[in-house]
This record gives sequence, structure tokens and C-alpha cells, in this order.
Amino acid sequence: MPSGQVLAFPHIQHAIARGRGKLPSSENISPETPVRTRQRSEEPSRNAKAYETLKDGLTTLAYKPGDYLNTAALMSDLQLGRTPLNHALHRLATEGLVQIIPRKGVMVAPLSIDDALHLIDVRLVNETLCARLAATRITATALQKLQAAARRFDAAVARRNVAQMMSCDRMFHEQIADASGNPVLVEVLRVLHARSQRFWAISLSAEGHVSEVSEEHQKIIAALTKGDGELAAHALTEHIESFRGSLLRGH
Repeated sequence: MPSGQVLAFPHIQHAIARGRGKLPSSENISPETPVRTRQRSEEPSRNAKAYETLKDGLTTLAYKPGDYLNTAALMSDLQLGRTPLNHALHRLATEGLVQIIPRKGVMVAPLSIDDALHLIDVRLVNETLCARLAATRITATALQKLQAAARRFDAAVARRNVAQMMSCDRMFHEQIADASGNPVLVEVLRVLHARSQRFWAISLSAEGHVSEVSEEHQKIIAALTKGDGELAAHALTEHIESFRGSLLRGH
């Protein structure tokens, strides 16, 4: 694939899960609460709802990279006010998911193969370190949680639910990061995974690749169970290189 090429991607047939909780209603607010206090308490909830809902749509490719977002339509469809919507869009712009273009509007950030490959290079360095640390520090309880995340991923594969696959795969990686016992590394990987999610949506939509991911999860768990840091690092490397291969083969 030529360097700098913008990635194409398949249409993902699923609804975006938005069960983030309801906004505060007047029934849940004491009559004695001053109006200004109520407004201040509601605003963070509205901002959070706008951010999480839009981010779900962006990371699962419900909003097509390169397209412009109609803010009026978003306000209507998502039942959001202008202020929380603008707050969310500016936050998402800092994360590289949208681009705010003066006099034109808000565009969903395009995806390029270069971006994906740069992220993969950085993930390889950090996640192999994470695997080595986790192999010597992971607890029995953490291993059980990791196995549960892998089972949930397999269940999502059976349902062909890409959004749930992405969520479970991210949880799988975050639990390994937590097991490393290094909070700086945990934060670094959290950022890398967040920036990688739209590429995950592409790779996890390919049926052949998701079966590879399931097998790779089991190899990683086996290595961590043995407490073998080098074997765990090798399994993580294979997992990430498999992701690279999936993007390069299909797009």
C-alpha cells in the first residue's frame, strides 16, 4: 500500500451502544435546589453524554472518516444542546477524532495507513514491556479477569457485534496494562489504545482476522499464566503484527 494512502473501510452493520445513563430530570432534583446550582450539576452530565455518544459513533465508524458533521442534525438526533455538543467536539478534536475547520465546519478525521503504522510501532515497544512486567506481577484474580474478557470477546464474535468486540479487546489490553503495576505505562497505553480504536473497527470487521485474535488472546494468557515474560512479549508482538497484517491485506 502506498505511503500516505487514506484507508477505506467496510460498512459496519450494528447499532452504537449508548447506554450511558439518563440525564438528570426535574423529578430527581430537590425543589429547594437553586436553579443555578441545578444547571451547574447538570452541565457536566450533558457534556459527558455528548462526548461519550459522539466518541462511540466515531470509533465504531458510524460517522464516516472524511465526512462533515451536521451539528444541527446531531443536536436533533442525539437530543443534545449546542453547548455540550460544542464542548464534546472540541474535546474530540484534541484527541484527533475530528477536525474543526474554520468557515467549513467539523470533519471526521480521515484515516491513513501511515497513522496506523506509526501507532503500531509505538504499541510494539510499550506493550511488549508491559507483557514482561505483567508476567512477573499478574495475580490469580487478574488472570481470571483476563480470561473473562477473552470469553466476552469470543461471545461478541459469535454475535458479529463489532462494537462489543472492540470494547472487549480494549478491556483485554487494559487489564494486561494494569497487571504491569506501572501507572505511567498504563496511562501511555490507554492513550495509544484510544487512538487505535478506529483502526480496530476496520480489522475486527474481517471475519478471518477475528478468529486469529481469539487464538492470540489465548497464547497471551498462557504465557502470562506461566509467568514467562519473554514468551508473553512474543505473544503480544504476534498479536500486534497480526493487526498490522490485517490492515495491510484488506485496505
